[in-house]
Amino acid sequence: MNLHEYQGKELLSKYGVKIQRGKVATTPEEAVELAKKLTEETGTGWHVIKAQVHAGGRGKGGGVKLAKNLDQVKEIANEIIGMQLVTPQTSAEGKKVHQVLVAEDVYYPGDNEPEEYYMSVLLNRATGRNMIMYSTEGGMDIEEVAETMPNKIFTEEIDPAVGLQGFQARRIAFNLGLSGQAFKEMTKFVFSLYNAYVGADASMFEINPVLKTSDDQIMAVDCKVSLDDNSLFRHKDLAELRDKREEDATEVEAGEAGLNFVKLDGNVGCMVNGAGLAMATMDMIKQAGGSPANFLDVGGTADAERVEKAFRIILKDDNVDAILVNIFGGIVRCDRVAQGIIDAYKNMGDAIKVPIIVRLQGTNAVEAKEMIDNSGLKVHSAITLEEAANKVEEVLS
Repeated sequence: MNLHEYQGKELLSKYGVKIQRGKVATTPEEAVELAKKLTEETGTGWHVIKAQVHAGGRGKGGGVKLAKNLDQVKEIANEIIGMQLVTPQTSAEGKKVHQVLVAEDVYYPGDNEPEEYYMSVLLNRATGRNMIMYSTEGGMDIEEVAETMPNKIFTEEIDPAVGLQGFQARRIAFNLGLSGQAFKEMTKFVFSLYNAYVGADASMFEINPVLKTSDDQIMAVDCKVSLDDNSLFRHKDLAELRDKREEDATEVEAGEAGLNFVKLDGNVGCMVNGAGLAMATMDMIKQAGGSPANFLDVGGTADAERVEKAFRIILKDDNVDAILVNIFGGIVRCDRVAQGIIDAYKNMGDAIKVPIIVRLQGTNAVEAKEMIDNSGLKVHSAITLEEAANKVEEVLS
């Protein structure tokens, strides 16, 4: 589950990470009122207005702007709220902005020039250990840095048996070229950031940029947070931060129906039970000349209601030219699945306008195939994977 920038910063602050202060507004008038309060707290009349969407590169799309007075706060907030923000991390359609973060300007003058760094905490899947990735090249896309300046990227892996050690935090500060007060502040920042990552059961914290201010404070100016969905039962407060408006509407609907669904960009809809079988099914579709339009796991039950819901979700995609149902009857009997498919098909009537291939294997598979074949419905039945692949190829040709 992804968090908005303002939510991520609030979470970081609870763990002692210094953040760029700000509040979220949903209207231009509210943005002005928040800017006034922020001026009273900080003494500065300059504010940064940031679109709050689940995507990076917001500045490149016009979603981050500096306001030098209250009139500009209202003007910029009015421009950003409601806009379709297109960034390198969104579709061509972009994402609608429902709210903005009104934040303090932290690039104030002082004895030193502000400096920007990159830092993230995530799991290194190759080693099974958490790692801190960091760079002196903050404010840039880390992919671009990796491609053009790979020597500027450092990593620090954490032994799960002992956790983050002091010498590791100091090494990070040293590699970033810091000294004096900034060095001490960075070591504190690293520990607090890592504690937030572990404490929230996150899968990623990304701070870009981490800012060294002109008076040597270290703070998070931006924040991207991804939480592990499997841990949310332990964090009811964090689960409540979910913004469904930022997610694919079909995936949200499927989740509420208890279906595991991920939309893809192919032309053959998939309905399976089990993640492993789903992957094999998608491979089979590719070999048959098609492309999977989705990942949909109906789980251990496949009654008429569940199957009908799955069909309706798949058919929301106008690119679907055929649907492949691939069920292994272990716990669930194939004949019950077949009856569920037949009932769902009859309930939906003319809503189904694409060919359906049903491959059932396992308990009572033969009986299930007979039920499908004798149903009088326009459904192609199969038992083996090869037979199902051939039928997919046939209906697509």
